Amino acid sequence: MSNIAFVLGDDFEDSEFRKPYDELKAKGHTIDIIGAKGGAIVKGKKGKESITIEKAAGDVDANAYDALVIPGGYSPDHLRMDAKVVELTQTMLRAGKVIAAICHGPQLLIEAEGVKGRVVTSWPSVRKDLENAGATWVDEEVHVDGKLITSRKPDDLPAFTKAIQQQLG
Repeated sequence: MSNIAFVLGDDFEDSEFRKPYDELKAKGHTIDIIGAKGGAIVKGKKGKESITIEKAAGDVDANAYDALVIPGGYSPDHLRMDAKVVELTQTMLRAGKVIAAICHGPQLLIEAEGVKGRVVTSWPSVRKDLENAGATWVDEEVHVDGKLITSRKPDDLPAFTKAIQQQLG
């Protein structure tokens, strides 16, 4: 099974964390919850989830992970301001790891300079930012560009999670 890093900050979209996390964990994958500060408690924007950050981004080795999952909500906007989270994302992108971002998740990919020349989808309000960063935006339930998986919203979670599982084998 694979080692997966989920990156979370405050105001993440509750379901975009919980559904893929539970399904991937049930399939036997090992998952670490990574954020700006280990031990911090981050809350979902709908108030359904309170999650403890297991490891700080600056304390992990990107090579230890096969995939990075970026739930949406306002979390990616907070995380893009943390240099260590951005560095972790960049390292995993450069290494060709599976990267999966949903909703506002691609905001972190923009900060990590990981969308230029790629075809992606996202929540519609992120479209112009992605295009300005050099991506081609498509309105699809899930889009897979190599090992980069993107989706639009919570309704797309079944397809998003299935695409992650397919990439991980």
